[in-house]
Amino acid sequence: MILFERLHAGESIPFDDPQYPEIFGIVSRTMKLLAELNASADSSEVRKLLGEITGQAIDSSTTIFLPFQINLGKFTRIGKNVFINHDCTFLDMGGITIEDDVLIGPKVCITTEGHPLNPQERKKLLVKPVVIKRNVWIGAGATILPGVTIGENSVVAAGSVVNKDVAANTVVAGVPAKVVKTL
Repeated sequence: MILFERLHAGESIPFDDPQYPEIFGIVSRTMKLLAELNASADSSEVRKLLGEITGQAIDSSTTIFLPFQINLGKFTRIGKNVFINHDCTFLDMGGITIEDDVLIGPKVCITTEGHPLNPQERKKLLVKPVVIKRNVWIGAGATILPGVTIGENSVVAAGSVVNKDVAANTVVAGVPAKVVKTL
């Protein structure tokens, strides 16, 4: 667990760090549970298995359409009345928080993980959390990058790449995403 404490404190961790294999043990467990989750045709079973992956109960008001991908799961928190559409991917090592009443379109990617730009340091891992506030709608195919908070009631247009915080009650669109409307 010390590896994750170091990552969450902002340290970049090289792939050859002696603690790095900790990640693979968790990923392996998650992949086994994901195979079962993605083979299920029962919403209750999907929520139960996602709860095992995340270490939290997933509320019965939340719906996850399959397939769904997540690399660790233990750093994801999902609120009530959340809808996650088909083929979404979460890379949650830095922490993903999804508050209540959020809609996530198909093929959305939420990633908390990245690498330094410097080529000599590129084989290091950096993480920053993503927070999606209450009543947000993320359109199909959007990508949310590390360190982003999306404010309450906001909309991320389909296909957008969000690399900066989104203020509450706004619509953002484009690559990179920019404010196009205030709600």
